[in-house]
Amino acid sequence: MTPPFSQPVVDDFVKVDALIRDSLSSHIPLVEEISRYLIEAGGKRLRPLLVLLCARACGYTGQDHIKLAVVIEFLHTAMLLHDDVVDASDLRRGRETVNARWGNPASVLVGDFLHSRAFEMLVEIGDLRVMEILANATNTIAEGEVQQLAHVRNPDLTEQSYLQVVFRKTAMLFQAASHCGAVLAGADPKTECALRDYGRHLGMAFQMIDDFLDYTGNTEELGKNVGDDLAEGKVTLPLIIAMREGNPDQAGFIREAIISSRTDNLKDVIGTVMATGGLAYTESSAGREQKKALACIADLPSSIYRDSMESLVDFVVNRNG
Repeated sequence: MTPPFSQPVVDDFVKVDALIRDSLSSHIPLVEEISRYLIEAGGKRLRPLLVLLCARACGYTGQDHIKLAVVIEFLHTAMLLHDDVVDASDLRRGRETVNARWGNPASVLVGDFLHSRAFEMLVEIGDLRVMEILANATNTIAEGEVQQLAHVRNPDLTEQSYLQVVFRKTAMLFQAASHCGAVLAGADPKTECALRDYGRHLGMAFQMIDDFLDYTGNTEELGKNVGDDLAEGKVTLPLIIAMREGNPDQAGFIREAIISSRTDNLKDVIGTVMATGGLAYTESSAGREQKKALACIADLPSSIYRDSMESLVDFVVNRNG
């Protein structure tokens, strides 16, 4: 079922899906097999949706936004494939990860294929500013991945460093998607900046809610295991606040949980994070990003696309998975 915020670009999404299938053809059977598996897994496809909505909100009437949306989706999927290898994840979107089913080498190499195919399609679009934005974005995202890796099982990670990781690793691609949509449509500088910042704040809120749900959601709705962040040694905002606001015993308990990455006491970790205000703080932080995102598009001309962008912000903050 198409969510309401996607309805204004539902015809565009039909073309996006068709182009995804056409663009994943390969002479190598394993590439096609894994690619089909990824397509069938679905996903929210929020990042390509941003391209479509932002381009249309700026009055774009061409067809390159379809190709650009596919580029964003391929870059995102490639990053997920590599992430799952780094994190040794075995579940995503409610299914086995590619690395769990086919192994790490196949996952890495198909990720490389998607990444290179995306830039091949960028050349076909031929917009140098769009290329520049996405080249910078992919570099920043890679830095974010390394920065996060450097802080695995580090209980001394600060809130400021956490926010840097969130921006680089997650919000940057949201920002790039909305920014590129505006650039492709030839938006004026003020509108271009507004849509760029809209994507950034939306992406920040998205990741904060992801981190919130890792301690409050359930596996079926999340499509991944609850407590995965802790098991992977990722120090997220709920844990940072629990250590900052908790008493010495509570802070020490969370520190030890981070260092050991144990999940056999996950229930106690969740209880401590809740009691110290870690979950409430994370949720309110996402709410602040929500308000900033909405403020960015308040001056856009009224349209069904702007309405959908507003609804998308609410969905991101209030979702369960």
